[in-house]
Amino acid sequence: MDFQPVERAPEASQQSLTAQEITGICRRAFGSATDPVSAVELSTGMYNNVYRLALYGRAEPVILRVAPEEGRQFRSEHRLMRNEYATQPWLTVIAPLMPRVLTVDWSHEVVDRDWMIQTCLPGVPAPERMRAYPRTARTTFFRQMGAIARKVHDVRGPHFGPVAGPAYGKWSEAVLASLEDIAADLRDAGLDASGVREAAALAARDRATLDEITEPRLMSGDLWTVNTLLDPTAPEPVITGVLDFDRTWFGDPAADWTISMATAVQDERASFWEPYGALDRSPAAVRRAGIYEARHLGAILLEAHRLGRTDAVRERYELLARLLADLTRPRG
Repeated sequence: MDFQPVERAPEASQQSLTAQEITGICRRAFGSATDPVSAVELSTGMYNNVYRLALYGRAEPVILRVAPEEGRQFRSEHRLMRNEYATQPWLTVIAPLMPRVLTVDWSHEVVDRDWMIQTCLPGVPAPERMRAYPRTARTTFFRQMGAIARKVHDVRGPHFGPVAGPAYGKWSEAVLASLEDIAADLRDAGLDASGVREAAALAARDRATLDEITEPRLMSGDLWTVNTLLDPTAPEPVITGVLDFDRTWFGDPAADWTISMATAVQDERASFWEPYGALDRSPAAVRRAGIYEARHLGAILLEAHRLGRTDAVRERYELLARLLADLTRPRG
């Protein structure tokens, strides 16, 4: 087998599989007569190890995704792959854009990690393909993103919190639990958790405002440019695939990462709102949005630390400090 792993530091949460382990996974998934011809580890995986596999007797490649060992997972990122698998029945509204799950294995018998094999979608990563278009073409791309987000957010859920659970009866309970987990993860990683703890205290004081959200809606959790694929030959951006729904939640769509990114910069992203609809700008919604942004920053702090990006860690702490100062400023 031609095997091309990505080299990583020994302490990194992502650890490449061996050729023998990949062969064992293929035989478990497709039968003892199925061996991989080649395995290319893709560097685009920010959390899971991701491989494009060519298999004997199979015309199309498949994608193997392997979660970090459980001992290397933050509590706020615990068993994300299982959460993604539990989300599949809720995402049929965008099924044509998603890879099909071929098999999953939580047994840890072949390797001591969760793994999933999916179909390989056509297209190229959006950040790579977008460079071929003029800037004005971005409006077409963001308009499609808005339409996809609208479909996802229109899905009603049975509870608040991660799709696979734990389930909460109130939105404030889900938000507080997430902030508390992130703060505990920061502490365990030797990082300053005081800002996220302050955000949790603000959320606790604003329970009534958070609990104005009474209907759980599906949130993608991580959908933005880096998790989309584009047609490699189309004269304008055409989204052919969307990836990585492991951080899905049921709750307030305004808390979704997609909404945070759509509101981050006032540029061509304005076209996102044409199919999506107007964002609630009431005082209560703005207050909730501040708490949601603090949660996003806490999660990004953990990711930046996990990936060894010290500059990004410092920048997020600065942003969090400014956000908290604004949230605690007396309102006239």
